Amino acid sequence: MKESAAKVGWAGLDRGLNSPTGFRALIWIFIITAIVFSAVPLLHYFRGRSIMDYKLWYDTGTHVLAGHEIFFFRSGKYDFMYPPPCALFLAGASLLGQAGLILLLVAINSVAWFYSARLVAILAAGQRHVKNAWLYLIPSLLVIVYIWSSYHLGQANLVLLALMLGAFLALRGKREIFAGALVAFAAAIKAFPIIAIVYLIYRRYWSAVASLVVALAFLLLVLPAPFRGLEQTWHDLEKWSAGMLKYNAVGVGQRPMRSYTWKNQSLVGVANRLLRHVDADAASAPHTPVYANFADFKFATVNVIIMSITVALGILFIVVIPERAMRTAESDAIEFALLILMILMLTPLSFGYFFSWLMLPFAVVTQRVLARRDSSILWWSVAALAILAPALLLPRVAQTYGNVFWAALLLFIGLSIELLRCKRESRHISAAPAIPIPQVGRFP
Repeated sequence: MKESAAKVGWAGLDRGLNSPTGFRALIWIFIITAIVFSAVPLLHYFRGRSIMDYKLWYDTGTHVLAGHEIFFFRSGKYDFMYPPPCALFLAGASLLGQAGLILLLVAINSVAWFYSARLVAILAAGQRHVKNAWLYLIPSLLVIVYIWSSYHLGQANLVLLALMLGAFLALRGKREIFAGALVAFAAAIKAFPIIAIVYLIYRRYWSAVASLVVALAFLLLVLPAPFRGLEQTWHDLEKWSAGMLKYNAVGVGQRPMRSYTWKNQSLVGVANRLLRHVDADAASAPHTPVYANFADFKFATVNVIIMSITVALGILFIVVIPERAMRTAESDAIEFALLILMILMLTPLSFGYFFSWLMLPFAVVTQRVLARRDSSILWWSVAALAILAPALLLPRVAQTYGNVFWAALLLFIGLSIELLRCKRESRHISAAPAIPIPQVGRFP
Protein backbone atom coordinates (compact mmCIF):
# COMPACT_ATOMS: atom_id res chain seq x y z
CA MET A 1 0.00 0.00 0.00
CA LYS A 2 2.78 2.40 0.96
CA GLU A 3 4.69 1.54 -2.22
CA SER A 4 1.59 2.17 -4.31
CA ALA A 5 1.00 5.54 -2.60
CA ALA A 6 4.63 6.49 -3.27
CA LYS A 7 4.23 5.61 -6.96
CA VAL A 8 1.07 7.68 -7.20
CA GLY A 9 2.79 10.60 -5.47
CA TRP A 10 5.78 10.40 -7.79
CA ALA A 11 3.53 10.20 -10.85
CA GLY A 12 1.66 13.31 -9.71
CA LEU A 13 4.89 15.20 -9.10
CA ASP A 14 6.24 14.12 -12.48
CA ARG A 15 3.08 15.25 -14.30
CA GLY A 16 3.08 18.56 -12.44
CA LEU A 17 6.72 19.37 -13.20
CA ASN A 18 6.41 18.38 -16.86
CA SER A 19 3.22 20.36 -17.43
CA PRO A 20 3.37 23.83 -19.05
CA THR A 21 2.83 25.35 -15.59
CA GLY A 22 5.68 23.25 -14.20
CA PHE A 23 8.06 24.38 -16.93
CA ARG A 24 7.13 28.03 -16.32
CA ALA A 25 7.70 27.55 -12.59
CA LEU A 26 11.11 26.02 -13.31
CA ILE A 27 12.10 28.99 -15.47
CA TRP A 28 11.02 31.40 -12.73
CA ILE A 29 13.02 29.44 -10.15
CA PHE A 30 16.07 29.73 -12.40
CA ILE A 31 15.57 33.48 -12.91
CA ILE A 32 15.14 34.15 -9.19
CA THR A 33 18.14 32.01 -8.26
CA ALA A 34 20.34 33.68 -10.91
CA ILE A 35 19.26 37.14 -9.66
CA VAL A 36 20.08 36.24 -6.06
CA PHE A 37 23.45 34.75 -7.01
CA SER A 38 24.21 37.84 -9.12
CA ALA A 39 23.12 40.32 -6.47
CA VAL A 40 25.49 39.07 -3.77
CA PRO A 41 28.77 40.20 -5.45
CA LEU A 42 27.19 43.56 -6.30
CA LEU A 43 26.01 44.05 -2.70
CA HIS A 44 29.49 43.17 -1.46
CA TYR A 45 30.94 45.82 -3.76
CA PHE A 46 28.55 48.57 -2.66
CA ARG A 47 29.07 47.69 1.00
CA GLY A 48 32.85 47.80 0.65
CA ARG A 49 33.33 44.10 1.35
CA SER A 50 35.59 41.66 -0.50
CA ILE A 51 34.56 41.08 -4.11
CA MET A 52 36.92 38.14 -4.57
CA ASP A 53 38.36 37.79 -8.09
CA TYR A 54 36.19 40.57 -9.54
CA LYS A 55 38.75 43.06 -8.23
CA LEU A 56 41.57 41.19 -9.98
CA TRP A 57 39.60 41.17 -13.24
CA TYR A 58 39.02 44.92 -13.02
CA ASP A 59 42.65 45.66 -12.15
CA THR A 60 43.89 43.46 -14.99
CA GLY A 61 41.56 45.18 -17.46
CA THR A 62 42.80 48.62 -16.40
CA HIS A 63 46.42 47.46 -16.78
CA VAL A 64 45.71 46.42 -20.37
CA LEU A 65 43.97 49.71 -21.15
CA ALA A 66 46.93 51.63 -19.75
CA GLY A 67 49.43 49.55 -21.77
CA HIS A 68 51.01 48.19 -18.61
CA GLU A 69 52.45 44.76 -17.85
CA ILE A 70 49.82 42.03 -17.39
CA PHE A 71 51.91 39.36 -15.71
CA PHE A 72 53.96 40.65 -12.81
CA PHE A 73 55.13 38.99 -9.62
CA ARG A 74 53.62 39.78 -6.26
CA SER A 75 54.57 37.68 -3.23
CA GLY A 76 56.39 35.19 -5.47
CA LYS A 77 53.55 34.54 -7.93
CA TYR A 78 51.51 36.09 -10.71
CA ASP A 79 48.32 37.78 -9.56
CA PHE A 80 46.74 37.13 -12.95
CA MET A 81 47.57 33.73 -14.43
CA TYR A 82 45.19 33.33 -17.36
CA PRO A 83 46.11 33.49 -21.08
CA PRO A 84 46.70 36.98 -22.57
CA PRO A 85 43.42 37.03 -24.59
CA CYS A 86 41.49 36.73 -21.33
CA ALA A 87 43.13 39.97 -20.13
CA LEU A 88 42.09 41.63 -23.39
CA PHE A 89 38.46 40.56 -22.87
CA LEU A 90 38.58 42.00 -19.35
CA ALA A 91 39.91 45.30 -20.67
CA GLY A 92 36.64 45.90 -22.51
CA ALA A 93 34.62 44.96 -19.42
CA SER A 94 36.65 47.28 -17.17
CA LEU A 95 35.53 50.26 -19.27
CA LEU A 96 32.18 49.89 -17.48
CA GLY A 97 33.74 50.59 -14.10
CA GLN A 98 34.06 48.10 -11.26
CA ALA A 99 30.31 47.80 -10.62
CA GLY A 100 29.60 47.57 -14.35
CA LEU A 101 32.21 44.85 -14.77
CA ILE A 102 30.62 42.80 -11.97
CA LEU A 103 27.17 43.28 -13.47
CA LEU A 104 28.38 42.22 -16.92
CA LEU A 105 30.21 39.14 -15.66
CA VAL A 106 27.34 37.85 -13.51
CA ALA A 107 24.98 38.39 -16.45
CA ILE A 108 27.32 36.38 -18.69
CA ASN A 109 27.45 33.67 -16.01
CA SER A 110 23.65 33.55 -15.90
CA VAL A 111 23.38 33.19 -19.68
CA ALA A 112 26.09 30.51 -19.61
CA TRP A 113 24.26 28.62 -16.86
CA PHE A 114 20.98 28.76 -18.79
CA TYR A 115 22.55 27.45 -21.98
CA SER A 116 24.62 24.85 -20.13
CA ALA A 117 21.44 23.47 -18.54
CA ARG A 118 19.78 23.36 -21.95
CA LEU A 119 22.75 21.82 -23.76
CA VAL A 120 23.35 19.05 -21.21
CA ALA A 121 19.66 18.12 -21.53
CA ILE A 122 19.93 18.03 -25.33
CA LEU A 123 23.10 15.93 -25.27
CA ALA A 124 21.75 13.53 -22.66
CA ALA A 125 18.36 13.09 -24.34
CA GLY A 126 19.80 12.91 -27.85
CA GLN A 127 17.25 15.36 -29.26
CA ARG A 128 16.82 19.13 -29.48
CA HIS A 129 13.34 19.35 -28.02
CA VAL A 130 13.71 17.97 -24.48
CA LYS A 131 10.32 17.66 -22.85
CA ASN A 132 11.39 16.17 -19.52
CA ALA A 133 11.94 18.94 -16.96
CA TRP A 134 13.95 16.63 -14.69
CA LEU A 135 16.82 16.77 -17.20
CA TYR A 136 17.01 20.53 -16.64
CA LEU A 137 16.47 20.50 -12.89
CA ILE A 138 18.47 17.62 -11.42
CA PRO A 139 21.91 18.25 -13.03
CA SER A 140 21.91 21.92 -11.98
CA LEU A 141 20.61 21.06 -8.53
CA LEU A 142 23.38 18.52 -7.92
CA VAL A 143 26.12 21.05 -8.77
CA ILE A 144 24.42 24.15 -7.37
CA VAL A 145 27.22 24.66 -4.82
CA TYR A 146 29.79 24.89 -7.61
CA ILE A 147 27.54 27.15 -9.67
CA TRP A 148 27.21 29.47 -6.68
CA SER A 149 31.00 29.48 -6.27
CA SER A 150 31.39 30.72 -9.86
CA TYR A 151 29.19 33.73 -9.07
CA HIS A 152 30.66 34.32 -5.62
CA LEU A 153 34.30 34.14 -6.69
CA GLY A 154 33.82 35.69 -10.13
CA GLN A 155 35.02 32.66 -12.07
CA ALA A 156 34.23 31.80 -15.69
CA ASN A 157 33.88 28.03 -15.52
CA LEU A 158 30.19 28.10 -16.41
CA VAL A 159 31.14 30.00 -19.57
CA LEU A 160 33.77 27.38 -20.36
CA LEU A 161 31.21 24.63 -19.79
CA ALA A 162 28.75 26.25 -22.20
CA LEU A 163 31.50 26.55 -24.83
CA MET A 164 32.57 22.91 -24.45
CA LEU A 165 28.97 21.66 -24.58
CA GLY A 166 28.44 23.73 -27.72
CA ALA A 167 31.54 22.10 -29.19
CA PHE A 168 30.21 18.61 -28.39
CA LEU A 169 26.88 19.43 -30.00
CA ALA A 170 28.70 20.80 -33.05
CA LEU A 171 30.77 17.61 -33.33
CA ARG A 172 27.60 15.56 -33.20
CA GLY A 173 26.17 17.74 -35.98
CA LYS A 174 29.36 17.29 -38.08
CA ARG A 175 30.32 20.97 -37.76
CA GLU A 176 33.93 20.36 -36.83
CA ILE A 177 35.27 23.81 -37.68
CA PHE A 178 32.78 25.47 -35.36
CA ALA A 179 33.57 22.91 -32.62
CA GLY A 180 37.31 23.57 -32.83
CA ALA A 181 36.76 27.33 -32.66
CA LEU A 182 34.62 26.97 -29.51
CA VAL A 183 37.29 24.89 -27.76
CA ALA A 184 39.92 27.47 -28.79
CA PHE A 185 37.83 30.29 -27.33
CA ALA A 186 37.48 28.35 -24.07
CA ALA A 187 41.24 27.74 -23.96
CA ALA A 188 41.89 31.44 -24.56
CA ILE A 189 39.96 32.24 -21.37
CA LYS A 190 41.48 29.44 -19.27
CA ALA A 191 44.09 27.12 -20.68
CA PHE A 192 42.91 23.74 -19.39
CA PRO A 193 40.18 23.00 -22.02
CA ILE A 194 43.04 22.60 -24.54
CA ILE A 195 43.32 19.04 -23.19
CA ALA A 196 40.37 18.23 -25.45
CA ILE A 197 42.69 18.39 -28.47
CA VAL A 198 44.01 14.94 -27.54
CA TYR A 199 40.48 13.57 -27.89
CA LEU A 200 39.95 15.37 -31.20
CA ILE A 201 43.17 13.89 -32.58
CA TYR A 202 42.31 10.39 -31.39
CA ARG A 203 38.83 10.60 -32.91
CA ARG A 204 40.38 12.00 -36.11
CA TYR A 205 38.39 15.19 -36.11
CA TRP A 206 41.07 16.76 -38.30
CA SER A 207 39.00 19.78 -39.31
CA ALA A 208 38.25 20.48 -35.64
CA VAL A 209 41.95 20.15 -34.75
CA ALA A 210 42.97 22.53 -37.53
CA SER A 211 40.23 24.97 -36.56
CA LEU A 212 41.28 24.84 -32.91
CA VAL A 213 44.95 25.52 -33.73
CA VAL A 214 44.19 28.35 -36.18
CA ALA A 215 41.60 29.99 -33.92
CA LEU A 216 43.87 29.77 -30.89
CA ALA A 217 46.79 31.25 -32.82
CA PHE A 218 44.51 34.10 -33.88
CA LEU A 219 43.35 34.73 -30.31
CA LEU A 220 46.86 34.56 -28.87
CA LEU A 221 48.82 36.49 -31.50
CA VAL A 222 46.60 38.35 -33.97
CA LEU A 223 43.72 39.67 -31.88
CA PRO A 224 45.87 41.39 -29.20
CA ALA A 225 48.33 42.94 -31.72
CA PRO A 226 46.28 46.08 -32.61
CA PHE A 227 45.88 46.86 -28.89
CA ARG A 228 49.21 45.70 -27.42
CA GLY A 229 51.53 45.85 -30.44
CA LEU A 230 53.34 42.88 -31.96
CA GLU A 231 56.32 43.02 -29.61
CA GLN A 232 54.23 43.36 -26.44
CA THR A 233 51.84 40.63 -27.63
CA TRP A 234 54.74 38.20 -28.03
CA HIS A 235 56.19 39.31 -24.69
CA ASP A 236 52.85 38.67 -22.94
CA LEU A 237 52.59 35.18 -24.39
CA GLU A 238 56.21 34.37 -23.61
CA LYS A 239 55.94 35.58 -20.02
CA TRP A 240 52.67 33.72 -19.44
CA SER A 241 54.15 30.50 -20.85
CA ALA A 242 57.33 30.79 -18.77
CA GLY A 243 55.32 31.38 -15.61
CA MET A 244 52.49 28.93 -16.04
CA LEU A 245 53.95 25.93 -17.85
CA LYS A 246 55.98 24.63 -14.96
CA TYR A 247 55.52 21.89 -12.40
CA ASN A 248 57.85 21.02 -9.55
CA ALA A 249 57.89 19.86 -5.93
CA VAL A 250 56.81 23.31 -4.75
CA GLY A 251 53.75 23.74 -6.92
CA VAL A 252 52.07 24.10 -10.30
CA GLY A 253 52.32 27.23 -12.43
CA GLN A 254 51.84 30.38 -10.41
CA ARG A 255 49.98 28.88 -7.47
CA PRO A 256 52.75 27.52 -5.21
CA MET A 257 50.71 28.11 -2.04
CA ARG A 258 47.57 26.42 -3.38
CA SER A 259 48.73 23.68 -5.76
CA TYR A 260 48.81 20.84 -3.24
CA THR A 261 46.31 22.16 -0.72
CA TRP A 262 42.77 20.97 -0.03
CA LYS A 263 41.46 23.39 -2.64
CA ASN A 264 43.01 21.50 -5.58
CA GLN A 265 40.90 18.44 -6.47
CA SER A 266 42.88 17.28 -9.50
CA LEU A 267 44.84 14.03 -9.67
CA VAL A 268 48.06 16.05 -9.34
CA GLY A 269 46.82 17.89 -6.26
CA VAL A 270 45.33 14.87 -4.48
CA ALA A 271 48.27 12.56 -5.23
CA ASN A 272 50.86 15.04 -3.98
CA ARG A 273 48.77 15.82 -0.89
CA LEU A 274 48.16 12.19 0.09
CA LEU A 275 51.50 10.68 -0.95
CA ARG A 276 53.97 13.41 0.05
CA HIS A 277 54.61 15.31 3.28
CA VAL A 278 53.31 18.64 2.02
CA ASP A 279 51.17 21.21 3.79
CA ALA A 280 47.55 20.54 2.84
CA ASP A 281 46.40 23.95 4.08
CA ALA A 282 49.23 26.26 3.00
CA ALA A 283 48.40 29.96 3.01
CA SER A 284 50.31 33.20 2.68
CA ALA A 285 49.77 34.05 6.36
CA PRO A 286 51.61 32.15 9.14
CA HIS A 287 49.66 29.10 10.25
CA THR A 288 50.03 25.62 11.69
CA PRO A 289 50.79 23.16 8.86
CA VAL A 290 48.22 20.45 8.14
CA TYR A 291 49.28 17.10 6.71
CA ALA A 292 47.03 14.46 5.15
CA ASN A 293 49.58 12.09 3.59
CA PHE A 294 49.39 8.31 4.03
CA ALA A 295 52.91 7.92 2.66
CA ASP A 296 55.99 10.06 2.13
CA PHE A 297 57.20 9.23 -1.36
CA LYS A 298 59.69 11.23 -3.35
CA PHE A 299 58.31 13.76 -5.84
CA ALA A 300 59.57 11.65 -8.76
CA THR A 301 57.81 8.55 -7.40
CA VAL A 302 54.52 10.43 -7.04
CA ASN A 303 54.84 11.57 -10.65
CA VAL A 304 55.27 7.95 -11.78
CA ILE A 305 52.04 7.09 -9.93
CA ILE A 306 50.25 10.08 -11.48
CA MET A 307 51.39 9.13 -14.97
CA SER A 308 50.39 5.49 -14.42
CA ILE A 309 46.87 6.48 -13.33
CA THR A 310 46.61 8.92 -16.26
CA VAL A 311 47.59 6.20 -18.73
CA ALA A 312 45.16 3.74 -17.09
CA LEU A 313 42.28 6.24 -17.41
CA GLY A 314 43.24 6.90 -21.03
CA ILE A 315 43.35 3.20 -21.86
CA LEU A 316 39.98 2.61 -20.17
CA PHE A 317 38.50 5.47 -22.17
CA ILE A 318 39.85 4.07 -25.43
CA VAL A 319 38.58 0.56 -24.61
CA VAL A 320 35.00 1.59 -23.83
CA ILE A 321 34.29 4.16 -26.55
CA PRO A 322 32.65 2.64 -29.64
CA GLU A 323 34.00 2.65 -33.18
CA ARG A 324 32.83 5.56 -35.30
CA ALA A 325 30.36 3.45 -37.30
CA MET A 326 28.70 2.22 -34.10
CA ARG A 327 28.26 5.60 -32.43
CA THR A 328 24.81 6.81 -31.46
CA ALA A 329 23.46 9.92 -29.75
CA GLU A 330 23.21 7.82 -26.58
CA SER A 331 26.82 6.63 -26.68
CA ASP A 332 28.07 10.10 -27.62
CA ALA A 333 26.45 11.61 -24.52
CA ILE A 334 28.29 9.14 -22.28
CA GLU A 335 31.53 9.58 -24.24
CA PHE A 336 31.44 13.37 -23.86
CA ALA A 337 30.63 13.00 -20.15
CA LEU A 338 33.70 10.77 -19.75
CA LEU A 339 35.82 13.35 -21.57
CA ILE A 340 34.56 16.07 -19.21
CA LEU A 341 35.49 13.94 -16.21
CA MET A 342 38.96 13.22 -17.59
CA ILE A 343 39.63 16.91 -18.15
CA LEU A 344 38.53 17.73 -14.60
CA MET A 345 40.69 15.01 -13.06
CA LEU A 346 43.80 15.43 -15.21
CA THR A 347 44.20 19.20 -15.43
CA PRO A 348 46.94 20.11 -12.90
CA LEU A 349 44.81 22.70 -11.08
CA SER A 350 41.15 21.83 -10.53
CA PHE A 351 39.48 23.91 -7.84
CA GLY A 352 35.96 23.40 -6.49
CA TYR A 353 34.13 25.68 -8.92
CA PHE A 354 35.56 23.70 -11.85
CA PHE A 355 33.15 20.91 -10.95
CA SER A 356 30.08 22.74 -12.21
CA TRP A 357 31.17 20.70 -15.27
CA LEU A 358 29.70 17.63 -13.53
CA MET A 359 26.39 18.91 -14.89
CA LEU A 360 26.86 16.81 -18.03
CA PRO A 361 27.72 13.50 -16.29
CA PHE A 362 24.78 13.99 -13.92
CA ALA A 363 22.48 14.77 -16.86
CA VAL A 364 23.52 11.51 -18.54
CA VAL A 365 22.85 9.59 -15.32
CA THR A 366 19.47 11.30 -14.93
CA GLN A 367 18.48 10.42 -18.50
CA ARG A 368 19.39 6.77 -18.06
CA VAL A 369 17.52 6.52 -14.76
CA LEU A 370 14.44 8.18 -16.26
CA ALA A 371 14.63 5.79 -19.22
CA ARG A 372 14.50 2.96 -16.66
CA ARG A 373 17.69 1.38 -17.95
CA ASP A 374 18.66 -1.80 -16.12
CA SER A 375 22.08 -0.56 -15.13
CA SER A 376 24.34 0.00 -12.17
CA ILE A 377 25.04 3.63 -13.04
CA LEU A 378 22.57 4.83 -10.39
CA TRP A 379 24.52 3.11 -7.63
CA TRP A 380 27.84 4.53 -8.82
CA SER A 381 26.20 7.95 -8.82
CA VAL A 382 24.74 7.50 -5.35
CA ALA A 383 28.21 6.54 -4.11
CA ALA A 384 29.68 9.64 -5.76
CA LEU A 385 27.05 11.87 -4.15
CA ALA A 386 27.69 10.22 -0.77
CA ILE A 387 31.37 11.19 -1.11
CA LEU A 388 30.47 14.75 -2.13
CA ALA A 389 27.93 15.24 0.68
CA PRO A 390 30.34 15.62 3.66
CA ALA A 391 31.75 18.77 2.05
CA LEU A 392 28.48 20.53 2.83
CA LEU A 393 29.28 20.31 6.54
CA LEU A 394 33.08 19.92 6.63
CA PRO A 395 34.32 21.27 3.28
CA ARG A 396 37.96 21.64 4.25
CA VAL A 397 38.27 18.20 5.83
CA ALA A 398 36.43 16.42 3.01
CA GLN A 399 38.35 18.18 0.26
CA THR A 400 41.66 17.66 2.02
CA TYR A 401 41.26 13.96 1.25
CA GLY A 402 40.09 14.68 -2.30
CA ASN A 403 36.39 13.89 -1.97
CA VAL A 404 35.50 15.74 -5.21
CA PHE A 405 38.24 13.93 -7.14
CA TRP A 406 37.12 10.53 -5.83
CA ALA A 407 33.50 11.32 -6.69
CA ALA A 408 34.54 12.21 -10.24
CA LEU A 409 36.52 8.98 -10.46
CA LEU A 410 33.51 6.91 -9.35
CA LEU A 411 31.35 8.61 -11.98
CA PHE A 412 34.04 7.90 -14.56
CA ILE A 413 34.10 4.19 -13.69
CA GLY A 414 30.31 3.92 -13.61
CA LEU A 415 29.85 5.69 -16.94
CA SER A 416 32.66 3.62 -18.49
CA ILE A 417 30.80 0.44 -17.54
CA GLU A 418 27.62 1.95 -18.97
CA LEU A 419 29.30 2.88 -22.26
CA LEU A 420 30.84 -0.58 -22.54
CA ARG A 421 27.34 -2.03 -22.16
CA CYS A 422 26.04 0.27 -24.91
CA LYS A 423 28.96 -0.76 -27.11
CA ARG A 424 28.21 -4.46 -26.65
CA GLU A 425 24.50 -3.94 -27.33
CA SER A 426 25.34 -2.07 -30.54
CA ARG A 427 27.63 -4.87 -31.69
CA HIS A 428 24.97 -7.45 -30.89
CA ILE A 429 22.36 -5.58 -32.93
CA SER A 430 24.71 -5.09 -35.88
CA ALA A 431 25.72 -8.77 -35.79
CA ALA A 432 22.13 -10.05 -35.69
CA PRO A 433 21.07 -11.65 -38.99
CA ALA A 434 18.53 -9.76 -41.01
CA ILE A 435 15.04 -11.26 -40.95
CA PRO A 436 13.95 -12.03 -44.52
CA ILE A 437 10.68 -10.48 -45.56
CA PRO A 438 8.56 -13.02 -47.48
CA GLN A 439 7.37 -11.95 -50.88
CA VAL A 440 3.63 -12.57 -51.16
CA GLY A 441 3.31 -11.35 -54.65
CA ARG A 442 4.59 -9.09 -57.41
CA PHE A 443 3.26 -5.91 -58.87
CA PRO A 444 2.37 -6.29 -62.50
